[in-house]
Amino acid sequence: DFLKYNETRLQQLPCQIFEPIPLGEGTGVGMMKGADTVEMPEGSTLYDLIQTGITHSHAAVGVVVRLRKELSLVKDVPVLFAIDQYNSWFTFTEYQEPVTVRSCRSIHAKELTTVNAYRSMLHNDMMVGAFSHSTAVGKLRQELPDVPSDARLIFPRYTVDEAETVCHYYMRQKIIRRESFSEEKWKKIYYLSNGNGSEMRWLAAFI
Repeated sequence: DFLKYNETRLQQLPCQIFEPIPLGEGTGVGMMKGADTVEMPEGSTLYDLIQTGITHSHAAVGVVVRLRKELSLVKDVPVLFAIDQYNSWFTFTEYQEPVTVRSCRSIHAKELTTVNAYRSMLHNDMMVGAFSHSTAVGKLRQELPDVPSDARLIFPRYTVDEAETVCHYYMRQKIIRRESFSEEKWKKIYYLSNGNGSEMRWLAAFI
């Protein structure tokens, strides 16, 4: 999707880092034999870089990490790193690693290469991370690693217009049944919750 919607712009942005990109496991095929890195030729663009990751699954993670570094060097156009469900990067994932024949170890998000590349907010790039209530991971402590103490903002409650937009989104996502949906009902939810986003999300399922 990133390539699809930014194709023209990416073709105009040259690669600025030419260190070898490490190869990892390919999808369903394990490690590549006989090579552990891939290099981008001189004159390559960010479009070429992303195509390499799409075409060669062994290079996919390495390309995503390199893209993070390359985008931080772009000065010709504004770049914003927007991470949805950011709170899920500070707890355990659903991935597990076998420890013995009968037991597995849960893998923490910080152990994942992509998370390590994108999670930190200690840099000069524009970045926003949105906490998601629909994929809640439990209450996180106020101080998070690699996140400035003043970075967390509490958004105001929904306005009526925002509540209407959210409820229509819930209907499209089938959280609210279309046949049960009405203007009167979503407004009841809005006034019951006083515009609280997480409470509206919880109440929507009862329409």
